[in-house]
Amino acid sequence: MTALLFRADSYARGCRAHVAAATPEGGIILDQTVFYPTSGGQPGDRGWLAWEGGRCAIANTIHDAEKRVIHVPAAGENTPPPGSEVRATLDWDNRFINMRCHTLMHLLCASVPFPVTGSAITADGGRIDFDIPEGRIPDRQALTERLNSLITADHPVTTRWITDAEMDANPELVRTMFVKPPRGAGKVRLVAIGRDGEIDLQPCGGTHLSSTAAIGPVTVTKIENKGKINRRIRVSFV
Repeated sequence: MTALLFRADSYARGCRAHVAAATPEGGIILDQTVFYPTSGGQPGDRGWLAWEGGRCAIANTIHDAEKRVIHVPAAGENTPPPGSEVRATLDWDNRFINMRCHTLMHLLCASVPFPVTGSAITADGGRIDFDIPEGRIPDRQALTERLNSLITADHPVTTRWITDAEMDANPELVRTMFVKPPRGAGKVRLVAIGRDGEIDLQPCGGTHLSSTAAIGPVTVTKIENKGKINRRIRVSFV
């Protein structure tokens, strides 16, 4: 299994690694990585791998059917041979945008107290679909003000781990209706915003900022009716 270094440090921009294997499609599996694979609504990272005598661009990072982390080279790129040592370097501008967006989505989730039916991170912000009953839809301007207040308050964003048993004993931590937190290692990673998670506390394997102030000003651009149980709220950076 690839060691996921981003879970301990979202700000690590690169690492040394060894090529553990290559897939028949040309994907690269490393023994450890700072690249986040597409999951939970967060896009996969891109960047570069460099080794003695070569360099290739990584266009995406994904999970395969066996849940292995696959670094997908850009079309036409040479790839390092299995066993070689590489330097993995993130496209940091892209990663940092994703971190801003993901942390913003947690603030949106904390500000709308209804179950989540879907979400997506985009280059300019993101959206969350909520199961909001009629008559409870938030006011767009008031929600914008609430989000910006939480951002400028500069709340810390931290992570900690709990056991699967602790997760089972606290089902209210899971806000998503159809997506369950990643399991398999006997423990679950929590992302906490505010002291002791007073603003938001929920299981999440993604990458986040260290404080809310780094998100920057935002605006709620649209609240849409997307079906019987879906109210889609879109937020963008200003």
